[in-house]
Amino acid sequence: MSRREIREHIFQILFRIEFHQEEDLPEQLLYENAEAGEEDAAYIQQKIQAVAEKKEEIDEMINAIARGWKTTRMGKVDLTLIRLGVYEMKFDDEIPTGVAINEAVELAKKYGTDGSSSFVNGILAKLV
Repeated sequence: MSRREIREHIFQILFRIEFHQEEDLPEQLLYENAEAGEEDAAYIQQKIQAVAEKKEEIDEMINAIARGWKTTRMGKVDLTLIRLGVYEMKFDDEIPTGVAINEAVELAKKYGTDGSSSFVNGILAKLV
């Protein structure tokens, strides 16, 4: 799988987590990772758990810079992409900031509303 495909899988699972109980995570990972190879599946699982562990800290960062748009008010697609982007920018040394922003914006174009890509880009750009 390409890095973009892996990131898309990570986004999809993180998005699903918003609608399921935490104890359902292993089942979600098993279902989603069925298409991934063993190495990719391990990377996806590690990344999802890392983002989930940092969720509160990430949300605090987002709330500190998003004027008029607290995380509780954001659409789930946009919020999930912003969380993933913030994690990659602030906690993942392997991914350059520009790549994290660009990939989040591209996923917003694919999965979000008409204004999602601009919104996601604006929030992430404020954190640079």
